Amino acid sequence: MQYIKIFFTGLFISFLGTLPLGTLNVAALQISVSDGVTPALYFSIGALTVEMIYVRLSLVAMDWVRKNEKFFKWLEWATVVVVLALAISSFIAAGKTSEGKNMILSNTLPRFWLGVVMSSISPMQIPFWFGWSAVLFSKKVLLPRKDHYWAYIFGIGTGTFTGNLVFIYGGYLMIDWVNAHNATMNIIIGSIFVLTAIIQLYRIFKKA
Repeated sequence: MQYIKIFFTGLFISFLGTLPLGTLNVAALQISVSDGVTPALYFSIGALTVEMIYVRLSLVAMDWVRKNEKFFKWLEWATVVVVLALAISSFIAAGKTSEGKNMILSNTLPRFWLGVVMSSISPMQIPFWFGWSAVLFSKKVLLPRKDHYWAYIFGIGTGTFTGNLVFIYGGYLMIDWVNAHNATMNIIIGSIFVLTAIIQLYRIFKKA
């Protein structure tokens, strides 16, 4: 039962994080439109493979942090800052109109490796997952155990893939819908981040 909870926690966070317009999901949409569904699926698998590796590395770092209690206390505050920064970023994005343009169509790199490359240079993945992992550790949802880690990582991979499927299979029809509702999705995501930060602050002050 605990594994299922961890799996779906990772899936839920990853799925929500995939829905707002970004470089990777827009690229998956464009590949679907220009090259077809199969190349877009390869692209998505390449991207989520790197994301899962990043999550695993962040969990290794968390093990070290947890063994250094003073540093972990500072990290709890840093987590609040990171989550609030993500919330602010989501609210700012809600007020902007994204054109959804990139240079993906002119790239001849095999789509799987294109996904690997684009995901590798995405700077927000490590702090995003480091922050969420810290929150889950503090709530005891996630424990420093390999079986917990794998349930969490596979949930994240499933959530990212499911979120990308929305864009891959949406094609042209999804472009207008996503643009029309992107502000609302960003506001919802931002609100979830704010709620997470409030809960984290409550736990910090409760320990004090």
